[in-house]
Amino acid sequence: MIETPYYLIDKAKLTRNMERIAHVREKSGAKALLALKCFATWSVFDLMRDHMDGTTSSSLFEVRLGRERFGKETHAYSVAYGDNEIDEVVSHADKIIFNSISQLERFADKAAGIARGLRLNPQVSSSSFDLADPARPFSRLGEWDVAKVERVMDRINGFMIHNNCENKDFGLFDWMLARIEERFGSLIARVDWVSLGGGIHFTGDDYPIEAFSARLRAFSDRYGVQVYLEPGEASITKSTTLEVTVLDTLYNGKNLAIVDSSIEAHMLDLLIYREAAKVSPNEGPHSYMICGKSCLAGDVFGEFRFAEELKVGDRISFQDAAGYTMVKKNWFNGVKMPAIAIRELDGSVRTVREFTYADYEQSLS
Repeated sequence: MIETPYYLIDKAKLTRNMERIAHVREKSGAKALLALKCFATWSVFDLMRDHMDGTTSSSLFEVRLGRERFGKETHAYSVAYGDNEIDEVVSHADKIIFNSISQLERFADKAAGIARGLRLNPQVSSSSFDLADPARPFSRLGEWDVAKVERVMDRINGFMIHNNCENKDFGLFDWMLARIEERFGSLIARVDWVSLGGGIHFTGDDYPIEAFSARLRAFSDRYGVQVYLEPGEASITKSTTLEVTVLDTLYNGKNLAIVDSSIEAHMLDLLIYREAAKVSPNEGPHSYMICGKSCLAGDVFGEFRFAEELKVGDRISFQDAAGYTMVKKNWFNGVKMPAIAIRELDGSVRTVREFTYADYEQSLS
């Protein structure tokens, strides 16, 4: 058995998402780019590459990883590029998307050899978290003034619009896209491509992918543009678990179990968004609060039910643990970083990366 903690990526489950993405690509004509900000574990890019068109990034390191490890089409985006990195970003990218008109004007000449785009902010989004809402008041993410964008249309040939966040509601997606068309339609008709970003949960169960595909096709045909999607979570949903072991149990008004992992270090979004992890099945007569081993008082995965009493040495699998985990893992408290393992299509499991004290030491000064 692999020593815990470790992330376990199941290629069979990953394939299900890839097949749905491939179906949408075929029916809609849209291209799909893996959003590396969500998932960048390149050991499974061999599988994903066959079903997607490339990658999109949020930084120099991501765009380089996309070019070198994924290949195919490589989009570069950043909230702000620095003078010390723009040349290298351009060298790895097929398209570069600028977050603001000032960044476009500053670096347009340096990016003259590749396609250039601009991020638009439609000032509506599906986010229920102010922290993650790209359309929040005073947002720095993209341009919203049509008149200002009009003045730089000669320097770009595409747009990126990212305003969906964990959006499982096709009706809401359709409504927001209509608002985008009302506001920016005259500009969209003058470019070659439009990325609608990520955050659309179209690989989820019961999502109306036929209606979604038809809506994308209609948008593309109306404006004569190549549509791009940037699935992150949609690419890897339900494909991965975080495997942990119970180290101790105690009672302090509730039954507690401490495991060899930490939400702050290994599933940071649980802490940021105050959400609970997922355990399946979550049923039985024995209730436990599952706690991380860091010194953070709020290092809690959640409360779950089990068929049997937990004891030291028992293993627990946290479900749906791929998105915004491996890309955010950190060395808080010096807690051992989870290894990364892959379950191949034939059922065999192999470890592709382990982290040691040397990695911890070398991440510091």
